[in-house]
Amino acid sequence: MSSIQNPLLNITPDIVNSIRKIYNLDDPKRLNEAIKILEHWIQKQPHIVKKDFDKRFLETALITCKGSVEKAKKQIDTLCTMKTMVPKFFVPYNLKTELPTALEKVWHIPLPKLTEDYCRIVWIKSFSNDFTPDDLLQFFQYSIILSEYIRAHDYVNGFVIIVDYRDWNMFKLITRMTTPDVQPFINVLIKGYGGRLKSLHIITESKAVELLVATVRQMISEKLGNRIQVHKTIEDLHEVVNKDLLPEEFGGKQKSCEKIQAELVDELSSEKHIEYLKVMSKACTDETKRNTGKFNEEYMGMPGSFRNLTVD
Repeated sequence: MSSIQNPLLNITPDIVNSIRKIYNLDDPKRLNEAIKILEHWIQKQPHIVKKDFDKRFLETALITCKGSVEKAKKQIDTLCTMKTMVPKFFVPYNLKTELPTALEKVWHIPLPKLTEDYCRIVWIKSFSNDFTPDDLLQFFQYSIILSEYIRAHDYVNGFVIIVDYRDWNMFKLITRMTTPDVQPFINVLIKGYGGRLKSLHIITESKAVELLVATVRQMISEKLGNRIQVHKTIEDLHEVVNKDLLPEEFGGKQKSCEKIQAELVDELSSEKHIEYLKVMSKACTDETKRNTGKFNEEYMGMPGSFRNLTVD
């Protein structure tokens, strides 16, 4: 795989090769051997239902795991397991028709240009203070649809997340962060899709942001928690994120969020992507065929609602 053709994500052969070099996967022989190991391992796992993963999916698993085959095995197993344990995150396929509330209330936009260290900037902007638990679930489902798209088409070294909370009631947001879906969702993104967080930037002038940050840090590792930064203004953000990479309405040189969002929604709602989501929904597990001792050891200790789940 020397390049990735995509209408929204500007990935070039040079970017692919540069990221491969970071993890010593630029030797085609070494890369192919690693992918073959993953393919053979999947065939030997009786509990993993899908056996014919695309080579590109396996390669990006290796990239998100910094070239480690063993970590890639665990990530694939974890994502398949989560599709069985929390299926409600993965049910909707058509973003336009099945998740209209999420589209009305929030933008979740991967920006088109990578940072100098090959990270994808993702801009999240909400337009409503009135987020019910069901609205929050729709946002999670929307994020999963996008995550599947990114795993299928993107090639990056990590993510820089920017969350624009300037129009939010921070106390309302904090109460929503305690709903039972939040922790499993974070686990799906980080442990299932391998979303490597390089930094998380929150834009708000609210004094309650310290409580929000403290709440989020309880749900992630200390290492990731230390990557959270708070900015009062867009200008403050420009000091740490190259403004040329941002949309035009936020002082950058990229096309507007509105245009990017419209193109993204059309792409995520395309027949091609809907069919891909249906195929990947089969990448789940049959827990009756799993070594339950190993399962309990690796998954039942996970925080959130995973702790209380049992498998028949």
